[in-house]
Amino acid sequence: MSKQDFRSGYVAFIGRPNAGKSTLLNRLVGEKIAAVSNKPQTTRHKIQGIVSREDGQIVFVDTPGVHKPGHLLNRRMMAAVHDAILNVDLIVLMRDASVSTGNGDRFVFELVKDSGKPALLVLNKIDKIKAKSDLLPLIDGYSGEHEFAEIIPISALKGDAIDILLTQIVKHLPVGDPIFGEDEMTDQPLRSIAAEMVREKILASTGEEIPYVTAVVPEVWDDSDPEITRIFCAIYVERASQKKIVIGKGGSRIKDVGTKARIDIEKLIGKKVFLKLFVKVVEDWRNRERDLDEMGVRQ
Repeated sequence: MSKQDFRSGYVAFIGRPNAGKSTLLNRLVGEKIAAVSNKPQTTRHKIQGIVSREDGQIVFVDTPGVHKPGHLLNRRMMAAVHDAILNVDLIVLMRDASVSTGNGDRFVFELVKDSGKPALLVLNKIDKIKAKSDLLPLIDGYSGEHEFAEIIPISALKGDAIDILLTQIVKHLPVGDPIFGEDEMTDQPLRSIAAEMVREKILASTGEEIPYVTAVVPEVWDDSDPEITRIFCAIYVERASQKKIVIGKGGSRIKDVGTKARIDIEKLIGKKVFLKLFVKVVEDWRNRERDLDEMGVRQ
C-alpha cells in the first residue's frame, strides 16, 4: 500500500456499562489488556489498544461505561469519557443489542450525536439474539435520528464480523503515518495491566458490593531476576468487613484470586511470576485524590 493511502487515527469506544467495550478491545488487539467482567463500571480509565494493518493503524481508546457519577472516582471516569470524545478522530458507539433501550442508552446516543464527530454504530452481542430480524427496529431507530458512517452488528465474544468492523473503521480514518510502532499493542505499562488482571478475578469471585469498593495497586514490581518476576499488590477496600470478604474463609478467596491472576500475568509477560496479594483498608478511597492518582484514575 502506498504511503498516500495509509490511514491512522484514534477511535473511542463509547457506550453504557456492559456493552462489551473491553471484550472487543481485547479481541481486536489479540491480548488481554483490559479487565472484563459482567459487573458494571469494570473499566475505570482510558485504555489504549493498538491494531496495525497493511492499510492503516488504529489506536482504540476504551472508556469507562457512561453512568451517573457519584464519588470522585466516578466523576473522573466520566471525565475520561468526555476527554476521549473530544480528542479522537472517530467514535464507535457500542450498544448491547440483546437488551431493550433505556434512558442511559439515550443519554449515550446524545453524547455521540452532539460531539459532531463521525461515528459508527456497533450493535454487539448478536450471538444472544435468535432472530436477526429483531435487529431491524434498532437499526431503523438509530439511523432515523443520526447519520452514522456505518452500522455493524457484531459479537465481540464470538468474533463475528470483527474483520468487517476493522475494515470499515480504517476506511473512515484520516490519511496519515503510523502513530505507534507496528509491534506495539498498548500504551498501558505492564504493572497496570497486571493490576487489572487481579481486579478482574476479584470481580468474578465477589458479590454486588465488593466490585465497587476494591482497587488494586502494584506496590512492588521486581524483575531483576531473569527467571521470575516478583509482584506485590495491595487490594484497597473501604471497611474491615469488606477485607474479610476479599480474603475469604481461611484465605481461600484471595488465594484463588492470586492463582488465577498469576496465570494470566505469566502469559502476558512470558516468564514465571511470584504474586503476593494483601488487603488494605482505606476509608473512602474513592473520594481521595492521591489514592486515585496512584491507581491511574487521573483527572
